[in-house]
Amino acid sequence: MTAPSPKRRQPRRRRRGLGLWAFFFSSILLLALIGALGLGLYGVQLDKVVREKFEGQRWALPARVFARPLELYVGRPITQDALIGELERLKYRRNAGLERAGRFHVEGDRVLIRTRPFRFWDGAEPEQRVEVRIADGLVTDIRSGANGRDLALVRLDPALIASIYPTHNEDRVLLQRKQLPPLLIKTLLAVEDRSFYKHQGIDPRGIIRAAYENLMAGRTVQGASTLTQQLVKNFYLTQEQTLERKAKEAYMAVLLDQRYSKDEILTTYANEVYLGQDGSRAIHGFGLASRFYFDRDIDELTVPQIALLVGILKGPGEYNPRRNPEQATARRNLVIDVMAFHQIITADQAEAAKSSPLGIKDGGAKPSGVYPAFVQLVRRQLQRDYREADLRSEGLRIFTTLDPLIQSQTEAAIGERMPKLDKQRGYSLGTLETAAVVTSVAQGEVLAIVGGRDTEYAGFNRALDAVRSIGSSIKPVIYLTALAQPERFSLVSPIADKPISLRAGGELWTPKNYDHRVHGTVPLYKALAKSYNLATVNLGLQVGVGEVAKMLRKLGAVRPVSEVPAMLLGSASLPPIELAQVYQTIAAGGFRAPLRAIREVLDASGQPLNRYPLAVEPVVSSDAAYLTQWAMRQVVEQGTATWLKQRLPDGMTVAGKTGTTNDMRDSWFAGFSADRVLVVWVGRDDNKPMGLSGSSGALRVWGDIMAEIGSEPLSDAFPDTIEIASACGSSDIPFSRGHTGGSAACGGGGGGRSRSAPAASDNDEPKLAQGEPANQPDPTPPRRERQERPQNSPFMSDFYGN
Repeated sequence: MTAPSPKRRQPRRRRRGLGLWAFFFSSILLLALIGALGLGLYGVQLDKVVREKFEGQRWALPARVFARPLELYVGRPITQDALIGELERLKYRRNAGLERAGRFHVEGDRVLIRTRPFRFWDGAEPEQRVEVRIADGLVTDIRSGANGRDLALVRLDPALIASIYPTHNEDRVLLQRKQLPPLLIKTLLAVEDRSFYKHQGIDPRGIIRAAYENLMAGRTVQGASTLTQQLVKNFYLTQEQTLERKAKEAYMAVLLDQRYSKDEILTTYANEVYLGQDGSRAIHGFGLASRFYFDRDIDELTVPQIALLVGILKGPGEYNPRRNPEQATARRNLVIDVMAFHQIITADQAEAAKSSPLGIKDGGAKPSGVYPAFVQLVRRQLQRDYREADLRSEGLRIFTTLDPLIQSQTEAAIGERMPKLDKQRGYSLGTLETAAVVTSVAQGEVLAIVGGRDTEYAGFNRALDAVRSIGSSIKPVIYLTALAQPERFSLVSPIADKPISLRAGGELWTPKNYDHRVHGTVPLYKALAKSYNLATVNLGLQVGVGEVAKMLRKLGAVRPVSEVPAMLLGSASLPPIELAQVYQTIAAGGFRAPLRAIREVLDASGQPLNRYPLAVEPVVSSDAAYLTQWAMRQVVEQGTATWLKQRLPDGMTVAGKTGTTNDMRDSWFAGFSADRVLVVWVGRDDNKPMGLSGSSGALRVWGDIMAEIGSEPLSDAFPDTIEIASACGSSDIPFSRGHTGGSAACGGGGGGRSRSAPAASDNDEPKLAQGEPANQPDPTPPRRERQERPQNSPFMSDFYGN
């Protein structure tokens, strides 16, 4: 009998269902673990990004360019008004209590100053209280305000005159946490992130609140980004509006908050936040924005100014106070209401703040500074004197030779004189242009540059780039070339002022004197003082045109000149800066020091950059240089620049030379005192004749400037290598010892009318013709027909040319 077969168990459907759910949940858990692992790994990567930038170099800082510091010492020539003007240019504020650095107070002949600390290239200058007494234009006493002890020297912090920016054109004035005003911090947090010190980088309550408000309004009316999120967006991410970027922003904000303190995050935000645009330059951070909008440091801002800066954060374009003052005012007043609501300020303060003007200052924190012509020279000399690799370093500190006091005095003198010259010639205002260069004699430092009548224009710089014929300004070079040969020439050597004609290639060159006269045989110094063209040409041909060109290069001219006879009367073309170099070498006794606008460059760590050596070298004998200086003094005493004797202060002895080019297209005066070299050019940009000679145009500007900048007169003492002898009725003619320059010429013979052709040369003032009195108003020169430029002329090339 067979056993019954066992019954098959029916599968339990319920258990199978549970297995599917277990599989589903285990899969979800596995995916969650994988996601968490991936998110964690992604967080590690993001954390690395956060740390690398936050702990490394956060910003590409621009190079800061500083003027020379004002140094005060007993005996320093300066008036009280000039000192106050310098302090105001440095943004020092009047404050009787001197409560903080950058304040000053005036009591009678005393100026009380609380200086700012500053680190120079040669060490740090501490903050201190000083008392400066000034009498009769001199510093008579300097004492410490703390203990009353005498101080030998006080050096004020230099003015920041410009910034040279990195390639991306961002700029900042970096602030530390302690430099952020409490009022600014409270206002910022009240408006942008009231829970900043409580949340962990993101604010969930704020997110929910903003979502509700936006849902009720049907549009975005409120944001939920914390300051930390805003910093992440600006510092690490782009501005694109996507969920991916938002999620990344939140994640990085949490990581940032975990890694760094609230104060570190807040300080970085204050330095990073975008607050406007200045052309191609982005304005980042409250420090720069304070200067850009109000021309003030951040710690000097008022309630309405702080409210405006915080208000601009919402939309720097929409609330730009310069373009949209009404919208900016409304936004500022809303911030002021928030300040009052949170009791940051009182109701009375709020009402006063809302009724105040915006107070925007034009020109604050300019990218090229207030001295664009000088900054252009700085840029060029950086390339000349420093390695390109070093200049790519960020955060350089460039200390320059600019003297803001002399610069402002030069600009003021030009601003006053040039309209008078326009009016004198019957031109519309602004027709005539000008350029000026001021240097120091001893160091060859460029103290001031004016590149045109609009001194704030950062475009064409006539002082550096206007290459114009220099006219009679070349004559001292010719006479120096002769005096460098004492065996042949002395100051009283006879020079023939007689007609001369030269022919080459079928063309005839016949120069003449301005007064259409010849003066016979004259002493060498008189030929220069009176700017006799015929005597100069005859002398130049004796020493050789090539030798004169060589001397011009020795003195510092770098542009090539055509070695043709017309060069002897000014066909050579140079910009004012090169002519200043030439006269600098003469004024320095024959020692050439390449003109420099930079004293020192420090890298971001305060270490000086290596620079190419700029050696001072003797290029001509000191005796010849001194004798040329003496002859140039006679230009002022008895020659074409006698007007200066009535313009300059008594006892101010100077030397110089006028220059006028063909058809009066260019007017020059170049000269020097014991410590200053000054070159001035006046002309038209279209190179048309203007009717002003060297003495009726540039000389007037030169005299105004020199009278203002305060210079030391040339000394009457003679060097040991010079002896004094009697000649030509004078007992004080200097000679080189052992000179054998021949007999003296002591008179001007002739005097008859020259029959030579019309002049193609520099012709200075008709009032200074033989026998005419000096110090008379400049008459209008006789009108002459314009001569066409001869083609391929060995004489006229680069002279008639425009």
